[in-house]
Amino acid sequence: MEWPVLKEYLVLLQRNRDYRHLWLAALVSYLGDWFNLLAAAALIARLDGTGKSFSFLLLARFLPLFLFTPVSGVLADRFDRRHLMIVSDILRAVTVLGFLLVRDSGMIWLFYLLTVVQFALSALFTPARTSVLAKVVAPKDLVAANGLDGLTWSTMLFVGALLGGLATAAFGITTAFILDALTFVLSAWFVTRISIAGGRQRQDVSGMEVGRLRFVDGLRYLWGVPVLLVLALVKAAGSLVYGAINVLEIPLAEQLFPLGDTGTVTLSIIYASAGLGTGFGPLLVRHWLGDSYARSLWAISLGFGLLVLGIFGLGAAPSVGVVWLMTLIRTFGSGTIWVFTGALLQRMVPDGVRGRVFAFEFAALTLTQSISTLWAGVAQDDLGWGVQQTITNMGAAAAVIALLWFVFHGAVWMRPHLLREP
Repeated sequence: MEWPVLKEYLVLLQRNRDYRHLWLAALVSYLGDWFNLLAAAALIARLDGTGKSFSFLLLARFLPLFLFTPVSGVLADRFDRRHLMIVSDILRAVTVLGFLLVRDSGMIWLFYLLTVVQFALSALFTPARTSVLAKVVAPKDLVAANGLDGLTWSTMLFVGALLGGLATAAFGITTAFILDALTFVLSAWFVTRISIAGGRQRQDVSGMEVGRLRFVDGLRYLWGVPVLLVLALVKAAGSLVYGAINVLEIPLAEQLFPLGDTGTVTLSIIYASAGLGTGFGPLLVRHWLGDSYARSLWAISLGFGLLVLGIFGLGAAPSVGVVWLMTLIRTFGSGTIWVFTGALLQRMVPDGVRGRVFAFEFAALTLTQSISTLWAGVAQDDLGWGVQQTITNMGAAAAVIALLWFVFHGAVWMRPHLLREP
């Protein structure tokens, strides 16, 4: 990353008090998310440890986002957004403390239920925060603010995963959950420091109806513009692989390459590597290739190539060091795909339908991620595949998806006029 970009971020944080508190709330919340995931993975390994149990853990985190985000977006328009964020944070703190009640395998149902509640509340928080962002940041600073948010997420993936793994290993699962709850309380306090509330707007139809209409309208528009439809489905196609890999990383760490008595430290190293790859990969590719429409397609193609290489490498990894390297390569690719696909859609989709298109894109990717997550557990428990065998098969699936993308890229390369706003 170029130093002028870092300076732009620092200046934004220094001069905009409201955005600074909004950013700090996200910072500690992201940190808590990774403490939570590491502790949850360790708890599942202790209570059950089957492939399906890890799949159910991630399904409990993904599905609420798919089901509740359309409705929560409407709530963010109807009610005071700042108050919604505070309520979401406080209720998530209480919910996370409820994990302390789970003591044996007979109570694992409560663990999954509380996880669903936690991420349903997260679905309430995110649209409200996105709406508040546009209120506290001037239009000329929105690109910088969104860029800083993305870099913060990736950095917290690195730092939070590393600290969460070390805290769980050193102090235990209980301490990790308590620290996670405290991050939500701290996030709520930062939100109270924001002086500009999100406001509310009138809606003429119910939340469920609005959510449904946004999804269907987005699909209808995209169906008439095939290039945009493909771009909107790229993340969903990638999630057919990402979801399974997210599940398989847990037994890979716990069963094959544990450092110490458990795989918590190994898992934290894997997540830290993923944070480096997703955070800095897109920045390096943008530096190398630029961000024109045509170069963005080449960046996505490069991302698919690295994704496939990284997954096959994970499937054959003989040591923790190779796992770390292959995770870095894999997430370098997946982060590049994610960033450049989103940038193309933001530039090519007209403003009047942009919200509906992104609602469709998000719904599609969370759905395929959930399917992939469940498949990883079935492959291990019902088909008898080993962890690395399952990863290798997911690499084959990624190669097929990449091949389809390369065909699309070639077709658009022959007709460059398609890469313009419809």
